[in-house]
Amino acid sequence: MPSLVSRGRGRRTINEINMVPFIDVMLVLLIIFMVTAPLITPSTIDLPSIGKAKKQPDQVIQIVIGKDESLEMKLQDKTRALGLKELADVIHQAQGDKPDSAVVISADKAVKYEAVVKVMDSLQRAGVQRVGLSVQLANP
Repeated sequence: MPSLVSRGRGRRTINEINMVPFIDVMLVLLIIFMVTAPLITPSTIDLPSIGKAKKQPDQVIQIVIGKDESLEMKLQDKTRALGLKELADVIHQAQGDKPDSAVVISADKAVKYEAVVKVMDSLQRAGVQRVGLSVQLANP
């Protein structure tokens, strides 16, 4: 509610904002930030360096998702068509005694993202640790 000022004949209201409380609050916040800033420790990020990366996978198994969401598995020079339900069993057989095998998913650009996620989910449920996505760069 605006305060009233009495000058001369009549009363009139003051339409100005009182800045003193605002300045007091800002000064208190400034002091709080100045005191707490030196206490905050900066976080560190451990980036991998050359030569310390994990070893290369023993073998790479490629899963290709076609336009009609059909699945093919490529291992070395062999290609095999398979379904989503049998994917986990086939991957286990393909890995054999090489649990460090990497699985790379390649999909056509017309394939729905849902199909790729289903394949990734199936691989995760099968216990595959290393799953990657194949990316084709556009030519400039």
